[in-house]
Amino acid sequence: MGLLIWNKPARGNLFGTPPGDGVYVGEMNALSPAVFLDRDGTLMDDTGYVGDPAHVRVFDGVPEALARLKAAGFKTIIVTNQSGIPRGYFTEEDFHKVQARFEELIGPGLIDAVYFCAEHPDHASERRKPGPGMLLEGARDHGIDLARSWMIGDRAGDAEAGVRAGVRSILVRTGEGADAKSEGAEIVTEDFAEAVGFILLQH
Repeated sequence: MGLLIWNKPARGNLFGTPPGDGVYVGEMNALSPAVFLDRDGTLMDDTGYVGDPAHVRVFDGVPEALARLKAAGFKTIIVTNQSGIPRGYFTEEDFHKVQARFEELIGPGLIDAVYFCAEHPDHASERRKPGPGMLLEGARDHGIDLARSWMIGDRAGDAEAGVRAGVRSILVRTGEGADAKSEGAEIVTEDFAEAVGFILLQH
């Protein structure tokens, strides 16, 4: 399966044709379930605007939990806000380097696609979480059955994005979620591995 890393929002309808500077290599598949994943604070330590690959620290149990999702037939799609780019804290190239380091640490074949939104929260479109835009793009691009899909994140905005996209949401207590309440999520779990265990029990 190819990897999609997409930043530019489609104009108008979220299901319209995306701009030509996105890059995708791979095959489109029949409808399948997916788990949409926040990255910083959910899969890896959020040190605050992570723009240096040397600061990537994957949470315990994440590679194994991702492998369980893949074995169960789920697509795994990262959807991450990256306002550090418009704030000038790091560049888009830095983001790609951090993502590459993350995937190096977890091992190959565990992430199907990555969508990131480099919009400032003061000038955000529906692509930026809590908007559902990135999830809807992922569903369109990868043939996802939203009714059988999930969103896992550590912030209320992650849960809201999932609900607005039509998927079931889970909040984790890692990252910003240490004191997380339900915030529209179906359940709050201690970490990503526990969230995956819950999903697989429902699958």
